[in-house]
Amino acid sequence: MAAVGGWVDVNVSVPENMIKEVKEEAGLDVKVTRIIAVQDREKHNLPIYAYKVCKIFMQCEVTGGAFVSNIETTGFAYFGVDELPCLAEEKSNREQIEMCFRAMRSEVWEALYD
Repeated sequence: MAAVGGWVDVNVSVPENMIKEVKEEAGLDVKVTRIIAVQDREKHNLPIYAYKVCKIFMQCEVTGGAFVSNIETTGFAYFGVDELPCLAEEKSNREQIEMCFRAMRSEVWEALYD
């Protein structure tokens, strides 16, 4: 599992933006296969921002590409849920990553939302 994220650009759909961010940050070509969750950031991540952020977690399938070191990402690896490195928890915390693993392992997943 890889965790990639970014602000959605103007005039770009959420799935299109996810595909773009994965390419930019991980060098991988993906297709979005499902929405895992839609979360109000301040209910799950600290510190609280002065503005509201809606986080959308999506499961993707890798269709091609390869990692290339870039301005945003200097390394790339897949981790099991029990092998997670230290996380930038203001972006994604252990609870959120574990939720994504549960969704990935589930044949049927109903998107979660706050």
